[in-house]
Amino acid sequence: MSVSVAYLGVIIIWSTTPLAIQWSGEGGGFLFGITARMVIGAPLAALALGLMRQKLPWHPVARQTYLAAGLGIYGAMLCVYWASQHIPSGWLSVIFGLAPIVTGIMARAWLDERAFSGGRLSGMALGIGGLVVIFRAGLGLGPRAAYGILAMVLGVSLHSASAVWVKRLNPGLPGLAVTTGGLLLAAPLLLATWLVADAKLPVELPLRAEVSIGYLAACGSVLGFTLYFYVLHHMEASRVALITLVTPVIALLLGHLLNGEPISTSAILGTGLILTGLGVYQWGGRLWRWALT
Repeated sequence: MSVSVAYLGVIIIWSTTPLAIQWSGEGGGFLFGITARMVIGAPLAALALGLMRQKLPWHPVARQTYLAAGLGIYGAMLCVYWASQHIPSGWLSVIFGLAPIVTGIMARAWLDERAFSGGRLSGMALGIGGLVVIFRAGLGLGPRAAYGILAMVLGVSLHSASAVWVKRLNPGLPGLAVTTGGLLLAAPLLLATWLVADAKLPVELPLRAEVSIGYLAACGSVLGFTLYFYVLHHMEASRVALITLVTPVIALLLGHLLNGEPISTSAILGTGLILTGLGVYQWGGRLWRWALT
């Protein structure tokens, strides 16, 4: 598969995932939504692995990789789903836009990737400034929104740690194998969490919630994570995270058009600062050198 096609596929799936996450919690609650997604997604991933005549490697490095991927899926998605109850769906993607910065910091520490230049430090400052603006806008929506933003920051950190951990292991496994192994670990953990914290089956699910759960299980979990780990295998971790440079804008527009979510001036300003920070973080040094030549 072309890495460019896989990269585009991740952008499309990640752009539509926030709204689907919010819709999937209608009627059954966020824990039921995420648990149903993963419980359906794990067998689908295993089925896809079998149809492609691939085996699930079980050597020590492979098992460590499944652990890294599974804990990342469990922790990050639990934070995102909880946050989706309290903040607009578009904000989920905007805050997840901080992943390149968080991933870059972790990759520098664990993978010995490039040192931070002045451009990267400036990009970090702009990104953090954008998060502060988004946080202040969230305070206007009530304390729950502020907690939702903090939960998203934790989710980003867990996602980035998982990505760098997988990259550090460098297992050389197919993306579908990493996805299947990760989901086979994450699904039981989420099922146990749901049984302990809620264990209530919804009497009736809206059609929109059913379709969203199905879409998230098939595309958001199996296809999305497979493409993500495939791209992660072929590119450095900090560059893969640049996918989140595009998805926030699309997610905000989808939330506004399909879910009636307002786009406030503060949200636009915060999003602009985060995206500008990401651009400076990645390309600021090159542009500065180009301007001096």
